[in-house]
Amino acid sequence: MIEATRSEKTDLSGMQLVRNTHGRLVLTLEGGTVFEAVVPVRAFPIAAPTEGLSLIAADGKEALWVAHMDDLQPEHRQLIEQDLAVREFVPTIERILKVSSFSTPSTWDLQTDRGLTQMVLKAEEDIRKLAGRTKLQITGQDGVQYRIPDSNRLDRHSRKLLERFL
Repeated sequence: MIEATRSEKTDLSGMQLVRNTHGRLVLTLEGGTVFEAVVPVRAFPIAAPTEGLSLIAADGKEALWVAHMDDLQPEHRQLIEQDLAVREFVPTIERILKVSSFSTPSTWDLQTDRGLTQMVLKAEEDIRKLAGRTKLQITGQDGVQYRIPDSNRLDRHSRKLLERFL
C-alpha cells in the first residue's frame, strides 16, 4: 500500500492502467505487481472529488493511493473517471420546475443534467448544506442523491421554490 498526504506526491510514473476484455480495470505497479479488477473509490466524493482516490484490489485492500487525480496520466484518469461515472449516479439539478406543496413530503419536478425527473422530498432534513447555503445535496425518497453546486446560479423561480425548504 502506498500512502500520501496532501503535501506528498505519489510517484505514479511507473504504473499502468488498462481495461481488460471483460471491461475491468487492471493495475500494474512499477515493480510488476498486477491487480486484476481494481475499483476506484473517492476519499472525499463531495467535498474534494479530485483529491484522495484509492484503487481497491479484488481482495478489498488498497492497491494504490492517488493523492490528486491531476497527477495521473490523462489516459489513466479517463479510465478512472469512466468507472466512477458508472458507479456514482448523482444528477445535478439545473431547474426546479414545480413542487407539489411547501410541506413535506412533496413531489418536485426537476430538470437535471440527466434529463427531466420527479423526486419526492420526505423531510426538509434531506436537504444537506455542504458549503454555506449555496452547495446542496438533496436525497429523494428513493435514495437517489441530487446535487446543486451553487444555488445562486439557479434561475429565480427555482431559487424561490428552494428557499421555502431551507
